[in-house]
Amino acid sequence: MKIAVIGTGAAGILTALFAARAGRQITLFEHNNSIGRKLLVTGSGRCNMSNDAVSPGAYHSADPEWMTAFLDTFGVPELKAAFEALGIPLIKTDDGWYYPTSQSAQSVVSILEERLTEAGVLFRLATEVEWFSQKEGLFTLNLNWNEQKSSESYDRLVVAAGGRAYPTLGSRGKLFPALERLGHTVEEKLPALGPIFVELGEFKQLKGQRFDAICSLSADGERLASTFGNLIVTDKGFNGPGVMNLSHLVGLNPGKNLELQVNFLGPYWEGMAEQFADPGKASRSIRALLLQTFSPKAVDFFLSQAIIQAESHLDALDETQLKNLLRVATDNRFKITGAGDFSSSQVSVGGVPVGEVDARTCQSLLVPGLYLVGETIDVAGPCGGYNLHYAFGSGILAGKDLAGNN
Repeated sequence: MKIAVIGTGAAGILTALFAARAGRQITLFEHNNSIGRKLLVTGSGRCNMSNDAVSPGAYHSADPEWMTAFLDTFGVPELKAAFEALGIPLIKTDDGWYYPTSQSAQSVVSILEERLTEAGVLFRLATEVEWFSQKEGLFTLNLNWNEQKSSESYDRLVVAAGGRAYPTLGSRGKLFPALERLGHTVEEKLPALGPIFVELGEFKQLKGQRFDAICSLSADGERLASTFGNLIVTDKGFNGPGVMNLSHLVGLNPGKNLELQVNFLGPYWEGMAEQFADPGKASRSIRALLLQTFSPKAVDFFLSQAIIQAESHLDALDETQLKNLLRVATDNRFKITGAGDFSSSQVSVGGVPVGEVDARTCQSLLVPGLYLVGETIDVAGPCGGYNLHYAFGSGILAGKDLAGNN
């Protein structure tokens, strides 16, 4: 059986590797000169591979039951076992994030490349698949290598060419029209896990400041989602996981009045309230209390916006001042003007709906012999290893199914 795998991201590499274990003839196509380029930048180069909090509800997809079936088949224990068998042991941080013990994405790619070579996978680098089609049970690929055009036929085809995020690394979504020609639905690809642009107003003074904050996104007054995480104030709005996990909602709600609410104080308010009520700490300044949580620049900004003198003692604050401070620190509402494009986003949403793919094998339910993995399918998770877990898992499930089929 001849199998073609298009793309050498996390999903494509694992598909090829697990399919080859049964002696299948695997050809791995990649238009870059090397494999795993996008994998190299994951986790800031540390390769954040999974997360204990992986769950169906954490992902964007049209059908949570599909994600339940997928994760029931390939959860965290399955991922750990698979990579340990490949010689890539994992470690877990205190907050449940999984990394390779080496904490190096380069090490992961190098080991996987060695395993692919050992398995006899044929590499076709610097080769672009311009189109594919199916006729009489065979898949024909139209290829371009060094400006030389050719075509080749295969018994099975795996599309692991990614979405449209990180176009500089090769993900441009050029093959989705070929999937449509085969009968698949393709939802518009939109950026995800990127910055959110807002009208900052006075908050421009905090450019460069980092916070752990609660962020909520609303459309026409209806709250769509909330997250907690780190964010940084930029010249155009906010970046960092705290808003990146919401950014796909900007593209998914065109024409609506979008608003971002940022609560800088929420995670710490309970502890601060206890100090307000403690008579022994009543003589301390409000500035000293806020400095326990925020930088001096942020503290001085919040106090200035609340019209409170920095040296004011806790017991000297009246009700109006406290309400002003809470408003400034907890209920900041910003009009959203846009979100980052594909070049500044880590993944993309859209692609083939999950309902057209088998959750346990990643084989197309419409085209026998066609497998769709990674960002080809409309699945996206938040920051923290969720997307790599899904990408690795979809590749392994497809590879195992290909290895078991005659």
